Amino acid sequence: MRFLLRPGWLAFVAVVLGFVVACYTLLAPWQFGREAQREAEEAAIAAASAIRPVPLEQLVGPDGVRRADEWRQVTLTGSYLPDGEALVRLRVVAGKPAMEVLTPFRTADGTVIVVDRGTVASADGAVVPGYPAAPSGMVTLQGRLRPDQQDPNARPPFRADGRLQVYAPNAAVLAEATDLPLVPGFVQLAAEQPGVLTPLPVEAPSGGAPFTNFSYALQWLSFGAIALFALAWFVRLEMLQRRGGRTRAEERTALRRALAGDDGDDDRS
Repeated sequence: MRFLLRPGWLAFVAVVLGFVVACYTLLAPWQFGREAQREAEEAAIAAASAIRPVPLEQLVGPDGVRRADEWRQVTLTGSYLPDGEALVRLRVVAGKPAMEVLTPFRTADGTVIVVDRGTVASADGAVVPGYPAAPSGMVTLQGRLRPDQQDPNARPPFRADGRLQVYAPNAAVLAEATDLPLVPGFVQLAAEQPGVLTPLPVEAPSGGAPFTNFSYALQWLSFGAIALFALAWFVRLEMLQRRGGRTRAEERTALRRALAGDDGDDDRS
C-alpha cells in the first residue's frame, strides 16, 4: 500500500477524512442541537398555552419580560401611544414580504411596553404600506410575552415615508428613538384583539416541521459513512489493479514494442 504515500492519494485521503470529521463532529451535532432547540421551544409554547392569561403586572416589572416567561399569556388595560409607533422592515410572512407594526402601550399603572400588532403586506418589505391605525382610548388586550429580538447587523433605526423603521422588535432601540420609558420585551398581540393586524403565528422561532433537523442530522451521518466506504472501495480497487494487471510503465513498454514490430520472442532463428 505504498501508493497511499503518493501526493495525489495523500490529498484524496485528507479531503475524505476531513469531510468525515466535519460530518460527525460539526454538521450532524449542529442539526441535532437545532432539533433539540425546536423541541424545547414547542414545549415552552405548550406549557404557556396551558396556563390561563394573567394581568401583565404579575409577570412584568421594571426589568421587563423574563426569558422564563416567554409565551406566557397576559392581559393589559391602557391606551396605545401611536406617536411612538415603528415598523420592522424586511419581514417574510407565508413567503411574501411584510412589515411588523410595533405600537407602544401605556397601561393603567403607568407601565409602557411595546405591543406587536402583527404584520401588513409590503411590496418588497421596505415600502411602507397603508394599514389601520391603533384604536384610541382605553382598551383591554390579550397577548403573549416575548423577549426582545436583536438585529444581527446592529443597524440603527431611521425615518422614511414619515415612519420610524427598525430591523427587529427591540424595546431598547425603540426607547432610544422615541424617548419613551419602555420596559424590555414586548407583547405579541393575539387574534381578534383591538388594534391587531395579521397576528404573528404562535410557533417556535427556529421554525421547521417536527424531525426535520433530526433527518438532516441522519443525512450528515450517512454522508460520512458513505465517504468512508468510498475511500475503502477506491483503495481496494487500486490494490486489485496493481496485483492483477501490468503497471503503467509496463503497458507503455509493451505498446512501444508492438509499434516497433517486436513481438518479444527472443528464440526465433
